[in-house]
Amino acid sequence: MAQAADIIGASRTPYVRVVAAVSAAHFVSHYYIILLARLLPVVRAEYGVSYTEIGLAFAVFNIVSAALQTPAGFLVDRLGARALLVAGLVIGSSAFVVAGLVDSFWVLVAMFAVAGVGNTVYHPADYALLSHYVPSDRIGQAFSVHTFAGMLGSAVAPGSLLVMQSLWGWRGAFIGAGTFGVAVAAILVAMRDQPTIAVNPASARPPTEKATASWRILLSPPILLNLVFFALLAMISGGIYNYSVVALGALYGTPIATANAALSGNLFWSAIGVLIGGVLVGRTARHGIVAAVGLGAMGLLIALIAEIDLGALVLIAVMSLSGFFSGIIMPSRDMIVREVTPPGSFGKVFGFVTTGFNIGGIISPFIFGAIMDHASPRLVFLSVAAFSMLAIVTVVTRPRRAS
Repeated sequence: MAQAADIIGASRTPYVRVVAAVSAAHFVSHYYIILLARLLPVVRAEYGVSYTEIGLAFAVFNIVSAALQTPAGFLVDRLGARALLVAGLVIGSSAFVVAGLVDSFWVLVAMFAVAGVGNTVYHPADYALLSHYVPSDRIGQAFSVHTFAGMLGSAVAPGSLLVMQSLWGWRGAFIGAGTFGVAVAAILVAMRDQPTIAVNPASARPPTEKATASWRILLSPPILLNLVFFALLAMISGGIYNYSVVALGALYGTPIATANAALSGNLFWSAIGVLIGGVLVGRTARHGIVAAVGLGAMGLLIALIAEIDLGALVLIAVMSLSGFFSGIIMPSRDMIVREVTPPGSFGKVFGFVTTGFNIGGIISPFIFGAIMDHASPRLVFLSVAAFSMLAIVTVVTRPRRAS
């Protein structure tokens, strides 16, 4: 956690406040993604709907996010990242408050579509703000703290939602969660008088930019390859996070408690890996090599799980180590995108390439679900390993900066 302490300790620099506020917004965004999943059983029971019907809420959230994130990136570059981030936080927070107050299943589904609109601004606005305010020699560390904050939001959500549900019911938990986004939005509004520090002149917004030129940037080979890279990373995560527990049970008869312990180890060490990766990006400019090595190590470890019944302790250790390598690559992942982004295009480019997360999130359930339906649990892990190798190809063959 050295780079986190390094950044926080340098409180005399104005950009530290920006990193803290943006990281808080990322924490909220991940918290909101987990919200319904944690409260799913009680929400479904109250409305008396099927899993397929309540799945509509997840579907509309992801579809809206995927469809509108790139346009949100254009707005970030045109109107300003801070204003859009505040708007996204308020929109998402309001949607969850309304879903908690109104006793209607279809209002719930509609509010998740609205929350999807709010979700579109986080990645383009966050990365645009960090790229504009943070000095180049600190940007990798800032990216790692930002990513770590999002993972922390996912980790904190289940326990805190359980507490709020026990105190106020699931509706109170929705409303309570909504207040988090409002609080972070208020912090960002209060920062309106912060000095603008153009420490990265390349990040300054050009005075004019035609839409055709903007789309030409997004559809250029370097950016498209990063879109594929992000989609593959989402498919890797989808396989491990959503299907490793059931696949281990079907493949080796691994007890659920053991499989969950292995997954928890993977998640915990992935967060630690993000912070270590932040140190690495500050010490090397070869971000592609760091990403390739991390992906290769992770893929080999997951392939090992596919081929050998490791036993409880070794399984937990191997899953944890694979999570560590998956975390290490994340700051390098962000730096790879930044390296190929032209001046003034951070919002639209990060908005576009991070749509890969939504694309991978939509595709992966069909792939891994079909694998499990056909009773091929070993193929879950082999597919994750294969996606890791494909991701390496996108890294080592990437062209130079788009123009």
